[in-house]
Amino acid sequence: MIMLSASAQKAVKGFIDADAALKGKALRIFVQGGGCSGFQYGFTFSDKQQGDDVTPCPEFEVVVDPMSLPYLDGVQVDWVDSLQGSGFTVKNPNASGGCGCGKSFSA
Repeated sequence: MIMLSASAQKAVKGFIDADAALKGKALRIFVQGGGCSGFQYGFTFSDKQQGDDVTPCPEFEVVVDPMSLPYLDGVQVDWVDSLQGSGFTVKNPNASGGCGCGKSFSA
């Protein structure tokens, strides 16, 4: 199960409200190869696919594909606004290591 903080949910809702093409789409969180630690997180909006794990939020759903789920089960996603920039941060209990930028991890 994926957990989104209140600030992450507010940010996602803001993206959806700002772009009519995103209405009815789910937030897809996925893992792909890359980054300095081997895996990196990805975020996009898409339709649900057969086999997706679905986590409902009050105004949208979060979906994870079956290949990414073992790496993302139990993650906590937050949205951070700071002088260094804004974006999602991920606390991943499945990660065995990570990089200094926080954008990639090893498992």
